[in-house]
Amino acid sequence: MPVVNRIADFAEDMKTWRQHLHTIPELSFDLPQTAAYVADRLREFGVDELHEGIAQTGMVAIINGQGSGPTIGLRADMDALPIAEETGADYASGHAGKMHACGHDGHTSMLLGAAKYLVETRNFRGRVALIFQPAEEDGGGAGVMVEEGIMDRFDIGQVYGIHNVPNLPVGDFVTTSGALMAAVDEFHINIQGVGGHGAMPHETNDPVVAACGIVQAIQTIVSRNHYTQQDLVVSVTQIHTGSTDNVIPDTAYINGTVRTFDASVQAMVMRRMQEVVAGQAASYGVEAKLDYELGYPATTNDAEKSAFAVDVAREISGTDKVDPEGGREMGAEDFSYMLQARPGAYLFLGQGDGAGLHHPKYNFNDEIAPIGASFFARLVERAQPLS
Repeated sequence: MPVVNRIADFAEDMKTWRQHLHTIPELSFDLPQTAAYVADRLREFGVDELHEGIAQTGMVAIINGQGSGPTIGLRADMDALPIAEETGADYASGHAGKMHACGHDGHTSMLLGAAKYLVETRNFRGRVALIFQPAEEDGGGAGVMVEEGIMDRFDIGQVYGIHNVPNLPVGDFVTTSGALMAAVDEFHINIQGVGGHGAMPHETNDPVVAACGIVQAIQTIVSRNHYTQQDLVVSVTQIHTGSTDNVIPDTAYINGTVRTFDASVQAMVMRRMQEVVAGQAASYGVEAKLDYELGYPATTNDAEKSAFAVDVAREISGTDKVDPEGGREMGAEDFSYMLQARPGAYLFLGQGDGAGLHHPKYNFNDEIAPIGASFFARLVERAQPLS
């Protein structure tokens, strides 16, 4: 069974919704225009319940099926990124310095398409909980929605999400049973030295040299402190210090990211980074403070639900276009919080050639919206069949 025929009938509607959302990108939890537009569409469709104001601008819409049964959750993220758009599209961002550079406008339109179909047909038992989430890019909106009790409040038993992937063929699905995406942490190191004249370094405790030493030493955590068959990334991404060529500054700042799958590896990195920072600071005669911040946990698919989602994806796109064990990656996703709360699965959906995610020329391919909407709809109909 390919794309659901009825969903194909309103492909143009999904395109219209998506392109309008593209013109009004908003960030993090502050999505008033986006949330209002989504809520208006859901009311037009005739959802049975609409619960707004969850995690500030998130919402959960309930669609009742025919007869009693469990509740399945489907999630779409709605927030954009602080990037100046360069697509040149006639529906380009109308909000300066903000754009939908990750396709959340497309994810939202796909879930709206599934909602319209499910309201019309109700070819399932129990209920569907449509989760429209803010702050995936920044703030962990999925975690906030879970903390605010959506899983228990709406009795959600399983939950699913998808994300588009540029430069993967249109309609291809990829996922992995178990860990799919990494946990993401960040670290901040503030170094306090004694500055002075660049010609008289002997009168200073140079934080620049200390920063260089710390950065070099941090790299040994990956090369010398962990088992090579366990995935780990430690990347220093910022160093800020100094203001001119002939002044040794007082302070330096280092920032970076850590990506792991295993909690024991994560704990080792935290311990070793503290030891490295303290040891290097002592050796250079400066003070250094490490702030290590835990971020999104690893995104881990339930084995049974992953297999079920793969079967549904094959129904939509064909067996040869679905990779059930495509490997894991070091990117992160706050859908992980929902998968910690309930069993479910997260899949990637190819959208064809084009600029990559988070690029100023990225644009969601509207051709895949009916595919994603059909996947969501068939998940419901097969998980909670009438017969």
